[in-house]
Amino acid sequence: MKILIINSGSSSIKYQLMVMPTNEVICTGMIDRIGLETSNVIFKTGTNTIEETFPIANHKVGLQKVANMLLDAEKGVIKSTSEIGAVGHRVVHGGSAFSDTVKIDEKVKLKIKELFELAPLHNPANLEGINVAEEIFSSAEQIAVFDTAFHQTMPELAYKYAIPNYLLTEHKVRVYGFHGTSHKYVSEKAIGQLEKKAKIITIHLGNGCSMTAIKDGKSIDHTMGFSPSNGLIMGTRAGDIDQSVIFYMVKNLGYTADEVNSILLKQSGMLGLTGYSDLRDIEAEAEKGNKDCILALQMNAYRIKKTIGSYAAALNGLDAIVFTAGIGENSSYIRKLVCTDMDYFGIELDDEKNQIRSKEIREINTPNSRAKVLVVPTDEEYEIANQVYQLLQS
Repeated sequence: MKILIINSGSSSIKYQLMVMPTNEVICTGMIDRIGLETSNVIFKTGTNTIEETFPIANHKVGLQKVANMLLDAEKGVIKSTSEIGAVGHRVVHGGSAFSDTVKIDEKVKLKIKELFELAPLHNPANLEGINVAEEIFSSAEQIAVFDTAFHQTMPELAYKYAIPNYLLTEHKVRVYGFHGTSHKYVSEKAIGQLEKKAKIITIHLGNGCSMTAIKDGKSIDHTMGFSPSNGLIMGTRAGDIDQSVIFYMVKNLGYTADEVNSILLKQSGMLGLTGYSDLRDIEAEAEKGNKDCILALQMNAYRIKKTIGSYAAALNGLDAIVFTAGIGENSSYIRKLVCTDMDYFGIELDDEKNQIRSKEIREINTPNSRAKVLVVPTDEEYEIANQVYQLLQS
């Protein structure tokens, strides 16, 4: 069965066409920097690679571009959309309604839409992907895989907020956790590398960033909460912030609640600190001596380091930390900032190993490091394809 995976992030679309259950990858690609004038478009098969740079205004335009490349008469990989048996969609927020992979119908789409307010940078893009895919791949099963599902193992003491109980029991206000397909995939790879079920902290760093404390293969705590907006500093999201700042901005500075929400989600994070949202640009500016960029990178790493400390306490030990996703896999700069002066936790980075670029899982710690430092390339698309196939077989 040919399964097309569509992974719509806040500013990117990753896609992959696979044959299951053989795990054969027919093509893969990505569109990133969506919304900018310099969007990157990548399309790879076993024999061809296409890389282009031009404006991609939004996710709908991006998804239509993906479909056109798949069907291209010269370099495409399918002759008809009917060849696609299923389309698996990453959906960020499933709320309390979804804890497993599901076939998409109108009720599922309505629920995804109801959760727009909780994941405003993601669920709208996810639903757009579903709607476009239904039009283009009309004969395929449309399947939703939810980021929140992996974190359903968190204990109540971790997912419950210290607010009146009725807000949880009646309105389901709680920590849900996100990037679940990525954290699940890389933790399983790390466990295989360590050859034991272990105490692991997975660090997913992209335009969106999150960390998970994982014990014996299960999520026990996570930095994101009710929505994917808190925790670490991100591309355009502020992450953790004192809630009184929000009330101050509304009551004293004259902002509306919607304006504050937009500032915290779309104008903050690394963008608000530096004027740039893409870490590649920020690192380049930092190397030129840009003080705002240097400080922003230090702040980013500092918050990650604090979370490592708290999660090591929650786990009562630490066997490994795992860097993954675009920044985690590719930025030796950030990894070094995070791992410097962390010897108390048994973390010692090997500078030469840290500079290696590879698509394979690798250790970048010194031989004396008590905790392993792993770089594990995430493959959310494979994880989604596997869950789609398992659902259809059952």
